[in-house]
Amino acid sequence: MKNVVVVGSQWGDEGKGKIVDWLSSEADIVVRFQGGHNAGHTLVIDKKIFKLRLLPSGIVRKGKISILGNGVVIDPWALLEEIEEIKKKGVDVTPENFMISESASLILPFHKEMDEIREDSAGKEKIGTTRRGIGPCYEDKVGRRSIRIMDLRSKSNLESRLENVLLHHNALRKGLKKKIFKKEILKKKLLEIAPKLLCFAQPIWLKLDEFKKERKKILFEGAQGILLDVDHGTYPYVTSSNTVPATAATGSGSGPNEISYILGITKAYTTRVGSGPFPTELKNKIGEILGKRGKEFGTVTARKRRCGWFDGVLVRQTIKISGINGIALTKLDVLDELEEIKICVGYELNGKKLNYLPAATEDQFNIKPIYKSFPGWMTKTQGIRNINDLPEKAKKYIYALEDFIGAKVSSISTSPEREDTILIEDPFKL
Repeated sequence: MKNVVVVGSQWGDEGKGKIVDWLSSEADIVVRFQGGHNAGHTLVIDKKIFKLRLLPSGIVRKGKISILGNGVVIDPWALLEEIEEIKKKGVDVTPENFMISESASLILPFHKEMDEIREDSAGKEKIGTTRRGIGPCYEDKVGRRSIRIMDLRSKSNLESRLENVLLHHNALRKGLKKKIFKKEILKKKLLEIAPKLLCFAQPIWLKLDEFKKERKKILFEGAQGILLDVDHGTYPYVTSSNTVPATAATGSGSGPNEISYILGITKAYTTRVGSGPFPTELKNKIGEILGKRGKEFGTVTARKRRCGWFDGVLVRQTIKISGINGIALTKLDVLDELEEIKICVGYELNGKKLNYLPAATEDQFNIKPIYKSFPGWMTKTQGIRNINDLPEKAKKYIYALEDFIGAKVSSISTSPEREDTILIEDPFKL
């Protein structure tokens, strides 16, 4: 039995949706273990486009069980809306193929409003949040006042929990001269949707234990990327959860010894959404070409992504932090028309060379990339499914990248289509 964790090795948007969907053909269970509806996956299956925000990518495959773990924060109205959207596209979502941890925390309307208030008042210090209420919800979770799925089972318990969380939020809102939230109105809204959520609620740690005993293959699906990890990312321009693969264990109730292989999804160049340092960003024609060819717009927010050369230093660093065994290289075909392609192989800061990203935010903004150049292959790679069919210059770029980051390229994606993938190493069969 093999259990695989899939994470993004950059700032997210690496193409995890397609790879998770592709891998889920072999998995029995797909588990989302952190994040919320701020991170989307786009799947293209038989020309049909699925844009998922909370639902795990495995939901589009028949015979698979999809799970939202305790580490996920859930906007209940957004989830129910997404379920209805995907049902209209012919996908079944039932308690038999979809489960939610009863311990997962709920994103409520005041979380979203607080997110917006903070971002609007931040001025030049904006983080670039998606304004979905993710951060404030995680704050309440850590502050031990969040409303969880299980709290919807009891009216009296829900009332008590709402009193606790609103005591905190309404005090903040009064100080900000914002309208306070009424407990009874919010309780009524939650009780109205409770049955639609509770039918999916399970003790996920127990279900996963049962699946392990049945020798089921489990695929753990991360959201965003390691460089947005609250501990290991470009803090404070990060998300509010841990995005590293170790979170697959804590965010699902599964022991770390159950993880067999960690796959890092890695784009053949680099992108970032929102604010924060970006050493290899290209604010020029090449950056525009990458954005246009790569269709670099957010699945959830439609925000334009910043684009730049592949940062080998950062990916090497996330590989070491995360214990990544191999990478799935995506969007290689986006580079097809470039005469010259560069990889960042080091940094310069105040006249000194560095081989890692410094932790200080000021330093991260001031470092200069050191590049190694490669000739472009100037021919089409889109749709290629065998590595031997790749142009020699493309293979040289891949091998140089692989050698520098210190991890094997286990697969290469050459288009958004599920089948346009070059398989070199199957994580489930190692």
